[in-house]
Amino acid sequence: MKKILTSRWPGLVLAAAGILMMGYGIFRGEMAVVFTKAVNICMECIGIG
Repeated sequence: MKKILTSRWPGLVLAAAGILMMGYGIFRGEMAVVFTKAVNICMECIGIG
C-alpha cells in the first residue's frame, strides 16, 4: 500500500480524470455558464451592476 501511495501513478490518474471532466464540461457548454456567473458576482461585489 505504501508503494502505491509513494508512486506517481495515483496523481497522474487523478490529473487525467480531472482533465477529462473539464473537457466534458467545456463540450457541454458549461464554461460559458460559469463565466457568466463569475462576471455577475464580480459586478455585484464591485458595485457596478
